[in-house]
Amino acid sequence: MASMKSSIFLNGRFVGFHDSGEKLANEIKEKRRKGDLDSQVNIAFYPKTGEVFINTDEGRARRPLIVVKAGKPLLHPEHLEKVRQKELHWNDLVARGIIEYLDAEEEENAYIALTEEDLDPKTTHLEIDAAGMLGYVSNQIPFLEHNMAPRVLMAAQHTKQSLGLYASNFNLRTETRGYTLFYPQSPIIQTRVYDALQNQKRASGQNVVVAVLSYYGFNMNDAIVLNKSAVERALGRSAFYRSYSAEERRYPGGQKDKFEVPPEYVQGYLGEDAYKFLDTDGMISPETVVPGDSVLVGKTSPPRFLKEISALDVETEKRRESSVTVRSNEDGVVDAVLVTESIAGNKFVKTRVRKTNVPEIGDKFASRYGQKGIVSLLVPQEDMPFTKDGVVPDLIINPHAIPGRMTAGHLLEMLGGKAACLNGSIQDGTAFSGDAQEDYESILKNNGFRETGQETLYDGYSGRMLSAKIFIGVIYYQRLHHLVSLKMHARSRGPVQLLTHQPTEGRAREGGLRLGEMERDCFIGYGAASLLKERMIDSSDKTVELVCNKCGSLSVFDKIKGQVYCPLCKSSSVSEVEMSYAFKLLLDEMKSIGIFPKLVAKERG
Repeated sequence: MASMKSSIFLNGRFVGFHDSGEKLANEIKEKRRKGDLDSQVNIAFYPKTGEVFINTDEGRARRPLIVVKAGKPLLHPEHLEKVRQKELHWNDLVARGIIEYLDAEEEENAYIALTEEDLDPKTTHLEIDAAGMLGYVSNQIPFLEHNMAPRVLMAAQHTKQSLGLYASNFNLRTETRGYTLFYPQSPIIQTRVYDALQNQKRASGQNVVVAVLSYYGFNMNDAIVLNKSAVERALGRSAFYRSYSAEERRYPGGQKDKFEVPPEYVQGYLGEDAYKFLDTDGMISPETVVPGDSVLVGKTSPPRFLKEISALDVETEKRRESSVTVRSNEDGVVDAVLVTESIAGNKFVKTRVRKTNVPEIGDKFASRYGQKGIVSLLVPQEDMPFTKDGVVPDLIINPHAIPGRMTAGHLLEMLGGKAACLNGSIQDGTAFSGDAQEDYESILKNNGFRETGQETLYDGYSGRMLSAKIFIGVIYYQRLHHLVSLKMHARSRGPVQLLTHQPTEGRAREGGLRLGEMERDCFIGYGAASLLKERMIDSSDKTVELVCNKCGSLSVFDKIKGQVYCPLCKSSSVSEVEMSYAFKLLLDEMKSIGIFPKLVAKERG
């Protein structure tokens, strides 16, 4: 029986058949290596389905590997020497087919060796460096191979959320939201990639002394205890910037907005007190302390709806208030005011508000291993445990955070950080090729410390020696931009939606706290009827509607005549019924599609 023909797909589109997909794939690879085909063409053959996928489209992640033939790499020592002498360039090696880029699909057909010692006759490619299989962020995590993959992914996410010096010209920029750490430090344990990219110029964390210890139950689960004195010395202190903008827009009919201190007669005037920080041009001065809802730029706009003004009509134009204010749940100091012109040629103002954020209970910190934690307590230095040399930890994490997560890299960095401090040098934590545990143990031993990294600690409260040996070391911690000050939210009464009369949603709109379906089920299960009524009716959208006793439709109250009647059957026998406004809305919407709902009221027994 003839072998099955292979289906050929070009960029995901079926283009035809070929007698031997494997032969075609090998031929295309050879042509690419010789330079007959573009180096960006990738091809993969799937033997199980007999399909060939050729990819030439943009946006694929591709990575370089050394080509191996008959168990020997095509990159020879003489090539390396020529590269050192700058006679050969990287692009030359790619053009000669010594190094080639594979995408995720072609990697399915590759058998890649990590080192030259791992080569065998079946090997197709050799890693240039084992770290080459990792991305930009994961390459900055030291001792990555000692951790579980999900933790590495989590650590990569945390690196993106960490506060540091995100741009050296942050002072000239007007980001919507910007975070900068006051004293970013270069990590004591770095990877070669971190060093090569000079990321220490944009550091985003600090080296802290960490003890693995339970502190009176305050650091249960993932909670962390911080040294209050270290925080007062600016550990983890950051600044938060938010920019607000305003423009003098032009409207049809020759009308336009105006930057000014709004006069008393404007519609929606906020009161004299609201504009006390503004200068005569309607703008605020830098370094003014502004609480929530403060006016940053005073602005008035023409009325929304224009009415015809006759020749006899002398009525002045009724302008409305449209100032830019600080968010109601934020405060700070005006950092900068920028006056310029927009593309349309209108006057345009940007105001940046700065707030200093000192670490507080509820703020989030994380190491480079997905070991995230929330500050649960700030302890004065004198109450913290200390070593015989008087070293006090800046941060205490719970021992239970380590075994379940299996982040051995966290422990290794603590050990290495301690060794680096004693050695006075930055240590190498590059994945697969960094320093070994034994190196750190010998440094600690030579400096008179226990090679396990454990020390005897003394309780700050009682001064008594702790009976257990405590693992203590130096590790790089990042402050993440989940600040409790930007999440705190509560409300009693406040704005409601126009359509349903229910409270608005979200912190930015001073929204209510939602009681969902499952919470409702709990109340029903406990038989807490009054609590259910309070949350679903009284605190939400309670309304009292008039219901006709005769026909069951909603009645009306005629304010002019001062009488109540049913518009359907003209009866004046009505009852007041307490209901949710959303229910009344449902009745109205049902009527709009031709369904007539009736409310049959029973006498209260």
